[in-house]
Amino acid sequence: MTAFQVACVQLTAGEDMTRNIAAATDAITEAARRGADFITLPENVIHMPAHPAHIAPLAAPEDAHPGVAALRAAARQAKRWVLAGTFAVRTGNGAIANRLLLIRPDGEVAARYDKIHLFDVDLPDRTYRESQTFRGGDQAVVADLPWLKLGLSVCYDVRFPQLYRALAKAGAGMLAVPAAFTQITGQAHWHVLLRARAIETGCFVVAPAQVGVHPGGRRTFGHSLVVAPWGEVLADAGDTQGIVTATIDPARIAEARARIPALGHDREFRAPPAGG
Repeated sequence: MTAFQVACVQLTAGEDMTRNIAAATDAITEAARRGADFITLPENVIHMPAHPAHIAPLAAPEDAHPGVAALRAAARQAKRWVLAGTFAVRTGNGAIANRLLLIRPDGEVAARYDKIHLFDVDLPDRTYRESQTFRGGDQAVVADLPWLKLGLSVCYDVRFPQLYRALAKAGAGMLAVPAAFTQITGQAHWHVLLRARAIETGCFVVAPAQVGVHPGGRRTFGHSLVVAPWGEVLADAGDTQGIVTATIDPARIAEARARIPALGHDREFRAPPAGG
């Protein structure tokens, strides 16, 4: 397996979908110019609404979604693999999924993942209820890249390590965590969680993120990261918009797993009684 260059695109998306699409497509072009083979974009890449009620009117089926069409065209133009962030996609039953798409260099969708764990929390600055807008997915996804297998996840999923262990056991050598992590939780937990997921699984982790102040006063943490299987941070985008890149050498996956072969050491156990 050969080494390759991954890029994390860090953006401050807002309500204007046209402007967000332009920023994302420009970033794909620039990342390709810098030599990135695999370009990753954050959650809510083409729409960060001021209020959850603004999501549904702009949600559309995947094959009719203007943001999906634009980023597929950008991947095709750049001739690069693109993790296109997430989109509010209407599913066949009328529900809305927060859907992550992996796009091939020919512009075709290689894999899709509907965010499983929805962000329903009460923080000091505001309340979040993703489940009032989105229906959570129920299928974990591992996709083939030319260099390794990629496990798909989104943002709040990172707090559920069992998902990442399942992805690694299914063959993933890299874990994708596109996010719009809040400023409060990001300062406390972002780096620790992502490094832990890498260390636990012996996987690379790539986590492109939103950053800054969005409509309605929402603040996201930024610090898009690339983490190596031993837990080292290879790239950190800080707290401004931009692009960071890192070299991914798949040989480092086997090296980390040989040192700590924890993926092969699972044992069955009885859970404690409820409340125990």
